[in-house]
Amino acid sequence: MNSYTAAFAWLFSGKNWAGPTGIGQRLVEHLGYSALTLLIAIVIAVPLGLYIGHTGRGRAVVVPFTGALRALPTLGLVILLALWLGFGLTPPLIALVILAIPPVLAGAYSGIESVDRETVDAARSIGFTGWGALWQVEVPLALPLIVGGVRSAVLQVVATWTVAAYLPLGGLGRFLYDGLPVRDYAEMLGGSIVVIALALALDGAFALVQRAVTPRGVVAGRVSDIRTSTQSPDRKERTWLAPEA
Repeated sequence: MNSYTAAFAWLFSGKNWAGPTGIGQRLVEHLGYSALTLLIAIVIAVPLGLYIGHTGRGRAVVVPFTGALRALPTLGLVILLALWLGFGLTPPLIALVILAIPPVLAGAYSGIESVDRETVDAARSIGFTGWGALWQVEVPLALPLIVGGVRSAVLQVVATWTVAAYLPLGGLGRFLYDGLPVRDYAEMLGGSIVVIALALALDGAFALVQRAVTPRGVVAGRVSDIRTSTQSPDRKERTWLAPEA
């Protein structure tokens, strides 16, 4: 029996889904950890990103700093925080929030910055206040990029929470760390397959959300721009070739 056959046999065995250490319980734990991490990251990063994108203030400091956070080794940070704060949920939660903030922040401020300034000026000219234009004009147009930032963070968080099982925590990473000492490679590979399937499912769900929040006018405008750009040379050529009156 090869490794993949053994892994799928382990995965589809009913006894491995039941109980407090079964796949179902570990999947719920993993989703809970990931959701809590993303919620905290969104609460921190989205308002900050909207403020930076709307006002332009703090960009030179905040953006490079949060970008540098991507270079931090997650497992090393988890162990460092565990030695400092003790074992439990807090150390990996802090480490994973730090990992999730940069893509969410980048999606928020780049989404606001991508909105055409003429559109914002038009909103202001008909009576919108600065924050009114932000919430009723800029944010709706920026939603695809904001959701895209969250989508990127979801993939990183779901995949990296398996590392947190190095500490005495639950989640799908337990199958990797529990299977390694006893060389149960079917359990390790089966757990990895569940993590991959979960990440792909969530990515597909957020892709649908990203598509759903894209305003129809934005899509139509992009199509119109493409058609214009492909027709412009022909128009110019016809005008240039036309005989003078």
